[in-house]
Amino acid sequence: MPRTTAARPQRSPAPSLITAVLALSGTVVSLMQTLVVPLLPDFPRILGVTADDASWLVTATLLSSAVATPIVSRSADMYGKRKMMVICLAIMVTGSVIAGVGGSFLWLIIGRALQGFSSALIPVGISIMRDELPKEKMGSAVALMSATLGIGSALGLPLAGVLYEGLGWASIFWVSAAAGTLLLLAVVLVVPESKVRTPGRFDYAGAVVLSGALAALLLAISKGGSWGWGSEPVLLLFLSAVVLLAMWVPYELKVSHPMVDLRTSARRPVLMTNVASLLIGFAMFANMLLTTQQLQLPASTGYGFQLSVITAGLCMVPSGLAMVIFAPVSGRLIRVFGGKTALIAGAAVMIAGYVGRVFFYDSIASVIIGSTVVSIGTAIAYAAMPTLIMGVVPITETASANGLNSLVRSIGTSTSSAAVAAVLTSVTLTVGAAHLPSFDAFKDVFWMAALASAGSILAAVFIPRLAAPRPAVPVGAVSELVVQGRVLAADHRPLTPAVVTVLRTGGEPVDWSRVDAEGNYSVALPGAGKYLVVANAGGWAPLAQVFDFDGRTLQHNFLLAKRLELSGTVSVGGRAVPGAVVTLLQATGEHVATTHTGNDGTYAFPLPPAGRYVVSMLHPVTHQALAGKLAVDSRSVTLDLAAPLSEENTDEPVRA
Repeated sequence: MPRTTAARPQRSPAPSLITAVLALSGTVVSLMQTLVVPLLPDFPRILGVTADDASWLVTATLLSSAVATPIVSRSADMYGKRKMMVICLAIMVTGSVIAGVGGSFLWLIIGRALQGFSSALIPVGISIMRDELPKEKMGSAVALMSATLGIGSALGLPLAGVLYEGLGWASIFWVSAAAGTLLLLAVVLVVPESKVRTPGRFDYAGAVVLSGALAALLLAISKGGSWGWGSEPVLLLFLSAVVLLAMWVPYELKVSHPMVDLRTSARRPVLMTNVASLLIGFAMFANMLLTTQQLQLPASTGYGFQLSVITAGLCMVPSGLAMVIFAPVSGRLIRVFGGKTALIAGAAVMIAGYVGRVFFYDSIASVIIGSTVVSIGTAIAYAAMPTLIMGVVPITETASANGLNSLVRSIGTSTSSAAVAAVLTSVTLTVGAAHLPSFDAFKDVFWMAALASAGSILAAVFIPRLAAPRPAVPVGAVSELVVQGRVLAADHRPLTPAVVTVLRTGGEPVDWSRVDAEGNYSVALPGAGKYLVVANAGGWAPLAQVFDFDGRTLQHNFLLAKRLELSGTVSVGGRAVPGAVVTLLQATGEHVATTHTGNDGTYAFPLPPAGRYVVSMLHPVTHQALAGKLAVDSRSVTLDLAAPLSEENTDEPVRA
């Protein structure tokens, strides 16, 4: 077996320092998304373009982030998490510089697209937290990183106004470049590179098809309002997204190293968490969009307060600060009650905030309080999602799983933006010569966000609770080491589908891995010691063995020798019948397989999927026939077909 000597333990930076650097990356991401928003009304005049063209400064970032997040997250699992953070930050800084010096609309679009790569920092950073922080600190750290998304969004609005008025529009991109450069240096100096990786070939075809599908879907959602939801371009984009996804899903299910492990994503804990994430993303974004609009609308509407962009942005700061303050509360809630309870509690707080905003809207204080309550609920819910995801996916896939979760949330926010725009432009009132949204439109969106939050609670109800949390690696210990191998049959051909599960000898879960199409698996072990390893492949008897891991042997294969089967003997008048035709049918009549008995009258089929079946036999000479019924579960089963010497058939079923 190949052997690799484990590196000596190295002193890691303090967990609080790692947390601070990674959490700041969340702030940078939210700044990239919000800095240009206050300037959108002025960009058409500055750049000499239409308002619809100027909106591409947001759309370009949205599309590139949707494409980059799953690709970078998967690459982080394969090639190194810190490495991919550095690459993303370098691309973001490059985009900021291009936007700052380009001076033309085209260069601004290119720069904003490159800035979108920063979105992948969040799932990759959260997965680094799982790898490097002790268990008792991880919940609070993830909550803080989620909270910095809020403070970044809250600071981005007034900061953009101040920079624009004082230093000009290009200054927002130079500040982005400076912040990205400082953060890049901090990541290089502070964040250690995780040794938890999943080797293999990158799924280029899957990445291209998924990127096309996501770009088409999000472009249709973001531009549907301005282009017309029934227009040919929008309908074509939706159709393209459906066709590409229809091509992508079966390809991902059969490729050896998929871009996204759909089988893991379809597991109930992951699937329901992602459904809840989409709905929470929808509800969260409505709060940010509506609050700033209401504060800036004319007082003559009866509910607006006619504040400037900078003042309205400053009114969002309490919401961002509340998210930071509640980060440790969220972490403690997750640690004591679990991620499921925290997600439900966060969504319930969001519902309370939105219902309150329907009835209390006549003062700036009530608007700020309502927005802050929603933000507190968002902080709690956002903190719970990565915890739920990382609790059930393989350790070697945490970045890609969190990347998918972040992508789902971004689809929720994009949908929210489109829905809010549609409602606000359809339910209006006339103020002078202007048509402005009425407060009924705001109420409609508040109720929509509350219903989305309620839907996330319903999804969370179906998330099963973890029986026991996986142990974390203590800080200062040797980093987790990845053990690889293959699950093989006795003739050394790969077995798939198969799963390898690792537990401590006391029964506590450590990690698990789904075997790829070539029989390969990868699991992360927290150090030397004895582990109980169970390998299970469809149609084969599972294998359990104790693996005495010495910290150096990084490859271990499993040979499954016993194949599960449906077998039996065919006899007539007590004598075995060789060469008899034996057919296996589903109870509903569909043909499954046909074989012939051997010289000793025995037959065997690979064990079919669980269900009810009929087995028939036909004598090769006399053509005497007989059939029997049986039920198959996950164990080998025997069914003997014994016919009398008479050629008359019996109507009584033959029992196994």
